[in-house]
Amino acid sequence: MLKMINTQKYNNLMLALVGALILLFPAYLLIKTYSDTDTSTANAEPQFVGGDTCIECHLPEYNDWKGSHHDRAMDEANDSTVLANFNNVTIEGNGMTHRAFMQDGKFMVNTDGENGTMEDFEIKYVFGFTPLQQFLVEFDGGRLQTLPLTWNTLDSVWYHMADSTYADQDIHHNNWLHWTNQAQNWNSMCADCHSTNLQKNYDPHTDTYNTTWSEIDVSCEACHGPSSNHLTWAALPEYARDDFENYGLPVKTSGINNEQYVDNCARCHSRRSSLSDFDYSTQNIHNHIIPNLPDIPTWHLDGQIQDEDYVYASFIQSKMYTKEREVQCNDCHNVHSGQLLFGDDYNKLCLQCHTADVYETPDHHFHKTEGMPGDAVISDSGVKFDVGSGTLCINCHMHGQYYMGVDYRRDHSFRVPRPDLSIKYDVPNACNQCHADKSNQWSENYITKWYGESRTYHFAQAFDDARNGEAHALGRLKGIINDELYPHSIRALSIQYLGNFFQDSLKHEVESYLSNLYPDMRVAAIRSIQVAGEEDINLLYPMLVDDTKAVRTEAARILSSLGLEQIPQKHQKAFDIAISEYEQILLYNADFPIGKFNLANFYYNKAEYGPAEQFYLKALKQDEELHFVKLNLAYLYNRIQKNDKAALLFEDYLKHEPTDAQARYSYGLLLSEMKKYDASLKQLIRSHNLQPERARVAHNIAMMFEFQGDKANTELYLKKEIAIVNDYNSNAELLRFYLSNKMTAKAKPLAIQMNKTFPDVAELKQVIEQLK
Repeated sequence: MLKMINTQKYNNLMLALVGALILLFPAYLLIKTYSDTDTSTANAEPQFVGGDTCIECHLPEYNDWKGSHHDRAMDEANDSTVLANFNNVTIEGNGMTHRAFMQDGKFMVNTDGENGTMEDFEIKYVFGFTPLQQFLVEFDGGRLQTLPLTWNTLDSVWYHMADSTYADQDIHHNNWLHWTNQAQNWNSMCADCHSTNLQKNYDPHTDTYNTTWSEIDVSCEACHGPSSNHLTWAALPEYARDDFENYGLPVKTSGINNEQYVDNCARCHSRRSSLSDFDYSTQNIHNHIIPNLPDIPTWHLDGQIQDEDYVYASFIQSKMYTKEREVQCNDCHNVHSGQLLFGDDYNKLCLQCHTADVYETPDHHFHKTEGMPGDAVISDSGVKFDVGSGTLCINCHMHGQYYMGVDYRRDHSFRVPRPDLSIKYDVPNACNQCHADKSNQWSENYITKWYGESRTYHFAQAFDDARNGEAHALGRLKGIINDELYPHSIRALSIQYLGNFFQDSLKHEVESYLSNLYPDMRVAAIRSIQVAGEEDINLLYPMLVDDTKAVRTEAARILSSLGLEQIPQKHQKAFDIAISEYEQILLYNADFPIGKFNLANFYYNKAEYGPAEQFYLKALKQDEELHFVKLNLAYLYNRIQKNDKAALLFEDYLKHEPTDAQARYSYGLLLSEMKKYDASLKQLIRSHNLQPERARVAHNIAMMFEFQGDKANTELYLKKEIAIVNDYNSNAELLRFYLSNKMTAKAKPLAIQMNKTFPDVAELKQVIEQLK
């Protein structure tokens, strides 16, 4: 039996539900409004808004940053930023007398200018503040140039950079290293890492800059990226923030592994080649830069610092960086102040992970502790180390050296001292860097006494063998490449060395390296391929669509240099895109003389000889000592039938590079083409003497002597050719020579011998019959 509904109770319930909906509707509208706004703004192109916008919410981080190296990376020159003495002081440097003085409230110097004459220059900006401060001068074309007159803030004295950093070179006004030339140009050499949102804006056709920044120093957005979306995120209530990834910031600095974290710093703290202005939309650094691998001459054979390396390539060699340890920059450094976490208590940094009862003991470091009797030592860099300093981890595992005269920088590869490698390969070791008055063997004796005879195998041995062309290096290099316990940079460098031994049997292995996880290994694999045929070329095509710019443009570079008549249709689109990217990289770097050279080579390979000539000449104007540019320009002039110009360039080049056998050979051929046969013979013979193993050179000399009617020398050099290769063609040339000159007595035994060596050649039997 159906029951009647209690209508009063039902009506009360419906009224309650309707009321609740009415109350919730404004909240729904509010959420919807925020949600609709979020979707559009969360996906908006982020804009730079300035570090001052960060202070309200991030005051502790701002206070850490204020006054740091990043904060004071660059400033306008004024009374509060200039630290040097400009009270009409004279400065002796680079064999000249310079002067720093004030004029009408401006900071001025009198020094040698673009033409080598002494001129007055106004200082527009300062660079850094400790241990040195540098100064920038404005020039036409949007250029800022870095003065060599530098202020040592530690000792409050002026010094000249040429007397410290370039003491072994003659730095005159035409030299690339002179302060008015490209090596000391702020726009290309310094600006990217001393200001925020730096846009170089170089025009290679007018050779001018329109460089801009959003903030003059290294501010918040230099590391975190343009932050307009973050400000939008911060203004929203928490429930409306879901559409924003990473708080609206383009760069992740948390919730990432140590490789990604270190890569954030690597864009500046690395020795590298740049591909473009920095693009914050991707954190794959190989889309912006190609970090240099730790190879000679910037590093020592064993990976220790030699020239400036800016930390990255050293650190990623270290055990600290490995997946087992995952140490990253902020484990030791306050990333906002740049200071060490525990100030001068250096060992405390290490003891975060390494236990004191094992490592902070005489049984580990074998050195006197502070307060014990003994004498201080003076290191090879002139640093005084007092008694007790040998107990500091950094002095054995992070030794350093001076750069820019007064800037002491430590090696971040955290290595074990290896005097045995110093003995074998003439690399430094921490023991002798402190105990500079002792021998490497003295140090090795102590290492053996303390730790025994056994030594871990070091990649320096494989690299030394590879550099010397030792065949057994091949196996060792492959072992390093395939061992994931080695740092990826060392594995990449091993692949690069493997290119010295490239052979058909290695193609399968190189192909596997092309798909390696690490971009530096893929780039190295591309460079290791010595293209000898279609099979090698086919290895490169898939790399044109790699997800990393450095990889796909490197493949495009190699393919463009091969002079291929046609790219297969199925690869054409990918090639066109990658080669366009590569051209943009070349244009971006064309403010460097080597950049102009590379751009010229690019146009030469495309048979665009006008632009190629233009950029070769511009490169030489910028750096007259790039002699290899003269050689390529000579080849270009020969190609376009300007042989007189080509000959002059060969002469100039060979004055500076007299032992370049290939250049002499090419010059000899050019002179022959110009019908200067005696001069041609002279160059060809000199080339042969420099490279007696090249059969082709001996053959061309023989042909030249035959053309001149010199039978004795023709025979001599044809025999030299046979001694080198002893193939059918070389023997056939000598036989032809004998037959054409009716030298039957010599032709017959040669023909008989050739018939024994090459029995399948029917013509030889006919020749022998004719000679009977």
